[in-house]
Amino acid sequence: MTDLSSPWAIKAKGLLFLLCGLLTATLLVFEHPTLRTALLLMLSIWCFCRFYYFAFYVIERYVNPKFRFSGLCSVIKYLMRPAAKPRGG
Repeated sequence: MTDLSSPWAIKAKGLLFLLCGLLTATLLVFEHPTLRTALLLMLSIWCFCRFYYFAFYVIERYVNPKFRFSGLCSVIKYLMRPAAKPRGG
């Protein structure tokens, strides 16, 4: 499989993700129409967005600028590996 390179297709894919997320969130709230369900869903979405930002921006910019991740699986593998010991001492 090749990388997606068409700007139109990339935008369409992003919109499909947005629509899918909105649809599933709406269905979850309709299934359990409580304020608690809506707030927990919003908090969960916010936390996942922050983790994604951490994984693909914070780590590459501030923790290890030489490492490039190919996806969330590579981020998890990177985070689970043993930390390098400091030299010297």
